[in-house]
Amino acid sequence: MLTAIVAILVFGLLIAFHELGHFGVAKLVGVKVHEFAIGMGPKIVDFTRGETKYTLRLLPIGGYVKMEGEDEASNDERSFNNKSVYARAAILVAGAMMNFILAIILFTILSYSIGFPITTIDSTMPDSPAEHAGLQSGDKIVEINNNEIKDWNELVSVISDSKGEELAVTFLRGENRMTKTIQPFVEEETKRIMIGIVPSVEKALLPSIGHGFTSVWRIIGEMGNFLRQLVTGQARDADVVGPIGIITLVGEAARAGWLNVVFLAAMISINLGLINLLPIPALDGSRILFLLVELVRGKPIDPEKEGRIHFLGFVLLISLMLFVTYKDILRLFN
Repeated sequence: MLTAIVAILVFGLLIAFHELGHFGVAKLVGVKVHEFAIGMGPKIVDFTRGETKYTLRLLPIGGYVKMEGEDEASNDERSFNNKSVYARAAILVAGAMMNFILAIILFTILSYSIGFPITTIDSTMPDSPAEHAGLQSGDKIVEINNNEIKDWNELVSVISDSKGEELAVTFLRGENRMTKTIQPFVEEETKRIMIGIVPSVEKALLPSIGHGFTSVWRIIGEMGNFLRQLVTGQARDADVVGPIGIITLVGEAARAGWLNVVFLAAMISINLGLINLLPIPALDGSRILFLLVELVRGKPIDPEKEGRIHFLGFVLLISLMLFVTYKDILRLFN
């Protein structure tokens, strides 16, 4: 029961943000919106404000913004198809952008709730190179090998890239600036190159927002690399999950605590935004690609031909979803 409730809340939040992006920009550029729907299938509740009907539907597996002239010809000056290429592209991109914004918000909440490591030392590991070099609690590392260190991730990266060679570590102790030569070591269990320091943790709003931005940017890069591996056949089947697999992960996260749910929701939101921007028929990315072709040609592609391509893409997506769902079910019983 907990899994179902949390899954509905997570999917509802992701869908609402995505569709709100399309809806908000459509209204901003003057497109007539007939319906803003969260969920699919039978209506649970609906109400009308102005020209737009707002609907909550039974199945939390999607949503839509029904705009005048989006999928049919229309002579209305406020129709989607009568807006400029740039206005239409902005409407289509906005859904994914809102998913990225949601992920930034969620990672900001995470960072502020649990804090994030900074370059000030909380303690040194017993019998570690850092302890032998004389580093102490409260020392703030500012440079390594004359390279400025701005945050903990940068510090970890520089140490990891050292390949175990000696490091000149510069730190502030009060008002004194000091430099020590430290020989890193390889931690046996994780195989990471370390000097043996434990960072202090800070809770502050502005740095947490910055951490939210950098986290999303880093994960987009990692997901882009995974998609490349998927296309080239280097990714494993176990790395790909469908709806059932995601619901299972949400349930496990819910049992582990609300912060785990927030983290997973942020990851799924980035996934949703990134996948929607891919040039796959029936997704926003494909529609954006058609707009780019229209911009180059100076005229739109035949709507019937575009519609057939999107329909074919939709069929392929459903087929892929069924296949991945089948793999999810097999995992559950293995």
